[in-house]
Amino acid sequence: MTTVQTQTPPRSTSKQISRFLRSREIPVASALIVLVVVTATINPLFLTPQGVKDLLLNATIVVILAIGQAVVIITRNVDLSVGSILGLVAFGTGTLFAVYPGIPIILVFLIGMAFGAVLGAVNGLLVTIAKVPALVITLGTLYIYRGLNNAWAGGTQYFAGDRPRAFSNLSTDTIFGFPLITLLAVVVVVGVAVVLAYTRAGRDLYAIGSDPAAARLFGIPVTRRVLGAFVASGVLAGLAAVLYASRFNAVGATTGTGLELDVVAAAVVGGVAIFGGSGTVVGAAIGALLLTTITSALTALRVDKFWQQAIVGVLIIAAISVDRLVSLNRARKLRVSEARNV
Repeated sequence: MTTVQTQTPPRSTSKQISRFLRSREIPVASALIVLVVVTATINPLFLTPQGVKDLLLNATIVVILAIGQAVVIITRNVDLSVGSILGLVAFGTGTLFAVYPGIPIILVFLIGMAFGAVLGAVNGLLVTIAKVPALVITLGTLYIYRGLNNAWAGGTQYFAGDRPRAFSNLSTDTIFGFPLITLLAVVVVVGVAVVLAYTRAGRDLYAIGSDPAAARLFGIPVTRRVLGAFVASGVLAGLAAVLYASRFNAVGATTGTGLELDVVAAAVVGGVAIFGGSGTVVGAAIGALLLTTITSALTALRVDKFWQQAIVGVLIIAAISVDRLVSLNRARKLRVSEARNV
């Protein structure tokens, strides 16, 4: 008679699995999967190749903006001006092609990202130098940037026909069935996730968000890091703006209006703590995909637009409430542990 010995996984592996299952991204990803399955069951046309392509394209811009927003929120700040930055840079993109028809597309991307970096740097400098809450500063720059765009654009709009076909094709070309600009968004997600997880600058952002005063005591350059977070948000908003100009038919004075609320919602729903110090850009990307999928799914199910907005509002409240409860629970466990060690 032989006995079969079973090997239990190493404790470290068990801890990693347990940590993964407790991660904030799991509930969001699960909700996304359930939503897609239910919608596809009721309306099979929802997951046709064209339907999936449209779904990914609709999410791409918000995903890139949510990544930049997540970087800022992790530092216990927020950037409400991203919609206005996108509008300003998108109209600038249309202007570039109108003034310089033969301009290389890669140069347009670089100029757009540099333009976004400058606008993001203005936000960062005002927040770090004036010591005014980012909510107030970026609410002000939201209106300033929008006003500049209105003054610059006026009634002018640039349409798809005003841009090179190769530029417009960026949002229609696919690789293995996936839109090119969506694959670009995936590269951005992976790149920023690696920076946050494996570089000192990335870890510093989490430390700042957890406790800015303690971060200063440990020698972390808080001002420089927070400024860098706003610049990064501006760069990604500039990138999203150029892709927006490629994706949509027209850009003008109203481009990007109200988009900042969707972006903040995506980051928060994706598990980025509004109080700073925790969350991932992967979660923010999944949150953006979930919110855009909700809109598409409810539209496919012919649900009134009011309920679409109401559901997004419920998700935001739920995400913030859960984050608060988790924080209180961790604080309670820490107090109990300290009491036992005394």
